[in-house]
Amino acid sequence: MHDTTHTAHATRPLPRIAELPGGTPLRAGQSVPDPVPRDRVTLVVPARNEARNLPWVLQQIPEGVDEVLLIDGDSTDATSLITRRYLPAARVIRQSAPGKGSALRTGFRHATGDIIVTIDADGSMSPQEIPHYVHFLTNGYDFVKGSRFVGGGGSLDLTTLRSMGNHALMALVSRLYRYRLTDLCYGFCAFRRCFLDHLDLRSTGFEIEAEMIVRALRAGLRIAEVPSLELPRRSGRSNLNALRDGHRVLRTVLREHGGGVRAIRTGEDG
Repeated sequence: MHDTTHTAHATRPLPRIAELPGGTPLRAGQSVPDPVPRDRVTLVVPARNEARNLPWVLQQIPEGVDEVLLIDGDSTDATSLITRRYLPAARVIRQSAPGKGSALRTGFRHATGDIIVTIDADGSMSPQEIPHYVHFLTNGYDFVKGSRFVGGGGSLDLTTLRSMGNHALMALVSRLYRYRLTDLCYGFCAFRRCFLDHLDLRSTGFEIEAEMIVRALRAGLRIAEVPSLELPRRSGRSNLNALRDGHRVLRTVLREHGGGVRAIRTGEDG
């Protein structure tokens, strides 16, 4: 297969007339315009004692990710050392306060890319899916979130309790915010950094994932869901407590609704 591809490129004839992008002929003395620069992508990875899982995660990061921020939550294992070994270009940043929300907000403050992507460090989310999220952001959407419950998505790690809780919370969000989504408590998402001020995130724990979505709704951002496959945690135990964190998510959804919803757009809007 590789030999055939190489031969095709080698025998492709050169163009007889110089052309501008889009097929417009290039006139004498006219220079080719610089290509439109692509959006820079920052990947934010919160991690606490994930040294065993990080090698797989870091090695799966695809081309097109320009900046990787590993937010270390006071790990007592070799999380920072492993990160620097497997991805020397990554920046290891100590989070400002305990909790996943604090870790993500720390990463957002340090991000320099036009697009911010967030994934977990436990190997449950494949970095190879990142280009799908970026594709939607570069084609008109403002906020893209992964879903385990749309066609092509799924989970190999979702317990019955977590699944029931997510569906109940999602039904509540759909009713309160009049916007149909399928997955609320899943941290694989991407958005344009310019909207950080609109999101004005405050949460410190796992509820930040719900806060991001409902504040994106309130801000009128155009939201897309993309299918994502949740994999089993590769090693160790999760820091998530389904009952405690589910209650915090519920409080967040109800509290945010009190702020009102404005300019909500549906996925069919032009």
